[in-house]
Amino acid sequence: MPLISANINANTWFATCPKGVESLLAVELRNLGAESTRETVAGVHFTGPSALAYRACLWSRLANRVLWPLAQLNAADGDSLYRTMKDIDWGRLFQFQKTIAIDFSGENHAIRNTQFGAQRCKDAIVDRFVETTGQRPSVDRANPDVRLNVRLVRDRAHLSIDLSGRSLHQRGYRLQAGVAPLKENLAAAVLLRADWPGVAARGGALIDPMCGSATLLLEGAMMAADIAPGLGRERFGFEHLLVHDTAQWQAILSDARSRAERGRAAQLPEIRGYDWDPAVIRRAQENIARIGLEKVVRVSCKPVSALQKPNHRPLPFGLLVCNPPYGERIGEKAQLAALYRQLGEAMITEFPGWQAAILTTDLDLGKATGLRSHKRYTLFNGALETQLLLFDLANNELRDSGKKLKDAPPPVLSGGAAMFANRILKNRKRLASWVKREQVECYRLYDADMPEYSVAVDIYGEHVHVAEYQAPKTIAPEVAERRLDEVRAALPTTLGVPEDNIVYKQRSRQRGKEQYNRQDSRGELLAVREGDARLLVNLHDYIDTGLFLDHRPLRLRIAREAAGKDFLNLFCYTGAATVHAALGGAHSTTSVDLSNTYLNWLEKNLAANTLEGGRNTVVREDCQSWLARARNRYDLILLDPPSFSNSKAMSDSFDVQRDHGDLVRKAMAVLRQQGTLYFSNNRRGFTLDASLRDEFQCEDITAQTLPPDFQRNSKIHCCWVVRHN
Repeated sequence: MPLISANINANTWFATCPKGVESLLAVELRNLGAESTRETVAGVHFTGPSALAYRACLWSRLANRVLWPLAQLNAADGDSLYRTMKDIDWGRLFQFQKTIAIDFSGENHAIRNTQFGAQRCKDAIVDRFVETTGQRPSVDRANPDVRLNVRLVRDRAHLSIDLSGRSLHQRGYRLQAGVAPLKENLAAAVLLRADWPGVAARGGALIDPMCGSATLLLEGAMMAADIAPGLGRERFGFEHLLVHDTAQWQAILSDARSRAERGRAAQLPEIRGYDWDPAVIRRAQENIARIGLEKVVRVSCKPVSALQKPNHRPLPFGLLVCNPPYGERIGEKAQLAALYRQLGEAMITEFPGWQAAILTTDLDLGKATGLRSHKRYTLFNGALETQLLLFDLANNELRDSGKKLKDAPPPVLSGGAAMFANRILKNRKRLASWVKREQVECYRLYDADMPEYSVAVDIYGEHVHVAEYQAPKTIAPEVAERRLDEVRAALPTTLGVPEDNIVYKQRSRQRGKEQYNRQDSRGELLAVREGDARLLVNLHDYIDTGLFLDHRPLRLRIAREAAGKDFLNLFCYTGAATVHAALGGAHSTTSVDLSNTYLNWLEKNLAANTLEGGRNTVVREDCQSWLARARNRYDLILLDPPSFSNSKAMSDSFDVQRDHGDLVRKAMAVLRQQGTLYFSNNRRGFTLDASLRDEFQCEDITAQTLPPDFQRNSKIHCCWVVRHN
């Protein structure tokens, strides 16, 4: 194969884009000067001079990346791919001081791993530079100077240079986004499908009633003001290439800056956005300020139920566009149907004669608006398939969206309850993919995220456990009671859970035997799933439910490591870790605790998993006393003591900060030489005894044992792996 000609005046390019946007991108590229276009899945081939590639990087509102195809290489196996990559004169394209990264996709009979393919390509480039210059470029996968794209199709590798650098959808105005954010180029596609440029040209307004971080509004404002979407980016990938034409690029950049300046000075349409979460509105305002469009784009806090057309000046027509929330669980979908219905009612009553566009993943939710859409497009936000519904509000009427909705209208929530409900929905949306992927049935949904609503909300399958933290003395009892009433009002419909399935408790700091005190005496045990284990929880009778949710990763870790080992569970509580170890194939388990209540619970957990008693020993005794006379040795130990205990059955009180050094040493005395001890506790501000680090190998694994549902509360517990030297 001849060496490539490193000449950026080659006229063939390829732009990638979200699926469903290809035809729009082809039109955009032709408007930018492309001589010809050819659509394919998630991309468009196009031709034109080098200036066109520059303009596409700067001006495309729809592309993810602009690639410069260099060559097709022999890639029958890893060695042939290496040889043909090494034949290329890379020094004509970039200097060895530049960092590189390889985006490799595809596989064949010999190259079955994209990491292997990328490694062979990298090795070839590095070896070529070493042979020709004696120097080697470095790899930077996160933010390279030069990014290469290699796509393997059967025995051929299609090699391109990425002219973009970072993905073009990253405009630079949005540093933080919410959960599952709408990508900027998909927002632009939504606006183009809804003909926002045409509406704006006729003087129409743009309103987003659920604006989030203001992505749709800002993309619409940049279109109206003729601001190039790439103008806020610090650098493009082509600027690191030796063949880069700096003068030509500066001319294109200067023209874009002049157009943006004229656009900002022009009379622009009314652009408004609303959201009911003040924190979201603050983030939107920061994004708007970052791009300098504060005078154009205005956002404020307002729920959909209060949506009205601005009346400070006549707005006879415009485009109402939004990306409402969507859920996967049945209860959540039922709650969202009411939200969509509210939106439909506001659309038809407040915005007659307007156009509207709603992006959703669920057509049933779109139908819940009660309005008829006249067009529908399928678009992809990453891997997520969405439906864009277009509505003509001039010729539409509200119809019944379902008997259930009509017969059982959702309750009207107060402002505070609505804010709390919104946070619950956002948290559930944030955790949804993790819950589904890991098949998590019990998790923390909310943990005093907002100081006014100081409760912990935990999901246990189809049940909800709400623990109210003790209010500070500065909070009047009637205020605390009102806030709890707002929580009670919001949760059933927000989560789609019957009120009877929600349990409320007041939680305060528990010491000694108080932690065992009954709150009720129902004796109802609910079976829930965690990994392979079936665990019993009691949502009513005690302050705690019998399952500490933050220790889920540690329990699952023990399950993975327990096969064939003798496992010891000290301060075993209800024995969830013991069940995991036994199900994981432990040779034996021994569980020690002082509480009859918890040991009885443990035995029920063992029985619920049909685990025999012979291999699973249960001991009622003070752990320190038991360790002092223990004779057996163990391969795997969990030591999870309380922060404080002063039980009458103990000769002295126990304070984990004061007493943990001696306790760990006693536990290590029964740990086999190659064994593993997990030491965990939930004492705030806890510090490990420095002398333990001298005697044993101590590794802090707290971060590894914090699950996604407890990331806000990184001090919920601390955890170490301790091994013999």
